[in-house]
Parts: sequence; structure tokens; C-alpha cells
Amino acid sequence: MSSNQQFHTVFGSLNDYVKGDLEIISDNPKYYAFSNVFEVAAKSKPYEKVVVALNMGYVLEAVRTEGTSPWYAASHDEFVIVLDGTVEVDLIKLADPDAVVARDKQGSVPVKGEPVGKKMGWIKANRGHQVLLPKGAAYRFRAAAPGAMLMQTILGDLSIQKWSEICYK
Repeated sequence: MSSNQQFHTVFGSLNDYVKGDLEIISDNPKYYAFSNVFEVAAKSKPYEKVVVALNMGYVLEAVRTEGTSPWYAASHDEFVIVLDGTVEVDLIKLADPDAVVARDKQGSVPVKGEPVGKKMGWIKANRGHQVLLPKGAAYRFRAAAPGAMLMQTILGDLSIQKWSEICYK
């Protein structure tokens, strides 16, 4: 490789992405989940959690951010990485986490009504920022303009699997 060879990194966005390709060598493409998180988020409803990767129950979900989400909680830590846009995250330390989400419940769950507990504050996250969503806390997202996040959690009731729509064909 020449030492003067240059590479240019291009970051995608919700409005400007190029769907990649997959070169299969001696295998069958149907065994691969290959999708573009920006394409998945662009085609999703706001705050719909579409699974784009699954590994033994742990998932990565593409999430379109737009407007204000409902309140969510989980019995385990979760996190999001903002891929496009700006997202504000409100956090409330739940007064009684077990009354909101069972200890053995996996994945995000909606919080009924306004969460009861102490306000922890809010986080403003831009592209590339990661936000921890701690167990025992309720959270909601706010975005003034459409954007995209990648969420790491455990497969749950709100996880939407659209493999036939998003996989490499």
C-alpha cells in the first residue's frame, strides 16, 4: 500500500446515506442481516424500536427521533448513541422501580402516566454522543428535528423485528 494513499470517511445521516453492499464469499446471503440504520430509521415511526442486530437476546435497535417520546424504563441498563441530529433525554429516578417494571422483565417498557420520583436532570446529546439509561430510572427523548439513534438493550415487548424488510436480499 502506498504511503500517500488517502481515505475519506463519510458519515451518513437520516437524509443523506448510501446503502452499502455485502460481498459473500462461498456462503449464502440469507444468513446475513445487513441493513442501513439510517434507512431503517428513515422508514420508521418516531421512537419505534426496530431491531437491526440480535446476539443471544441482546439487541441493537434503530430509532427515529422526532418530537417527544413516551416515558420508558427497563429493569437493566440500556444506552443510546446519537447517529444524527440532537436529542435531549429527561431522566427521573423512580421512587419504586419494581412497581413500574418487574425485575425479570427484559427490554424497554412504557411507563404509565407521569413517572413518580426525583428528577435526575436532562442530557443534550449530539451526533456521536452516548447516553446511559440506568436501571431504576424513567427516561424520555425529545428532538426538535428528525434524527436517528442506535439503542442497545435486551430483546423485549417493544423490540420490533422486521427482518424480511431490512435484511440483505
